[in-house]
Amino acid sequence: MPTVLDGKALAQRVKTKLAADVKEFIQKTGVTPKLCVLRAGDDPASEVYVRNKAKACGEVGITSEVVHKPETNEQEVLAIVKRWDDDASVSGILVQLPLPKGIDERKVLELIDPNKDVDAFHPHHAGLLSQGRATLTPCTPRGCLALIHEAQKDITGLHAVVIGRSNIVGKPVAQLLLNANATVTVCHSKTKDLPAIVKQADIIVAAIGKAGFVKGDWVKPGAIVIDVGINRGQDGKLTGDVDYAAAAERAKAITPVPGGVGPMTIAMLLENTLTCARIQKHQ
Repeated sequence: MPTVLDGKALAQRVKTKLAADVKEFIQKTGVTPKLCVLRAGDDPASEVYVRNKAKACGEVGITSEVVHKPETNEQEVLAIVKRWDDDASVSGILVQLPLPKGIDERKVLELIDPNKDVDAFHPHHAGLLSQGRATLTPCTPRGCLALIHEAQKDITGLHAVVIGRSNIVGKPVAQLLLNANATVTVCHSKTKDLPAIVKQADIIVAAIGKAGFVKGDWVKPGAIVIDVGINRGQDGKLTGDVDYAAAAERAKAITPVPGGVGPMTIAMLLENTLTCARIQKHQ
């Protein structure tokens, strides 16, 4: 049986340490880190994510403010972001994606002050990450790497295959793996003979958004499998991008869905919020 990489347990360890770090920061600076979250539109999944993020902030001593605009427009969204940019009491800004139709996602994300960009989606952070000198990196990729290191501390020279090339997960996780000295192949919808490439992988990161897409016989015996996918089936149950039962028979370590990458994404968001507060206070 493989090691099941318990994201909930690891996230709890991260949050326990973070609570102590936040307390120390408040004592040193007199400033309580504050995360402001904007939820535009009425996407039901976004409601759950935002609620979980706000709850997690409270667990580690970070203040949170959630603004929900069920009906809004680009001008109003940009105005809210600008107000938070200019507010010295705001440590971090998060605009929950997806945004409603008619709102330019890139324009909104690029307006966020890079020093308050807890998602680290700004081109400023992407550029620094590509050079291996980022102070803020996207939350889900960071969570993936932490889970990989739970299975194997040193991944130098291992072949990592990333399935998916989004700016939110695929590209940054590939960069983080490169920075950790793995050999990285990025695959996507246009990749030819995908199963043959995945079968070579010591580490698989599946972030393609298709339920059960990665079959068990694609997994090399002894591989580490990180499943980023969150897909809701017709029965209402959440499943990942990997056929878990079949992959678990071959993998050395594997993340469950739910309870794997998801909790770590939120834990890394909290870490990024404290990092933003430190940057602003030059700590």
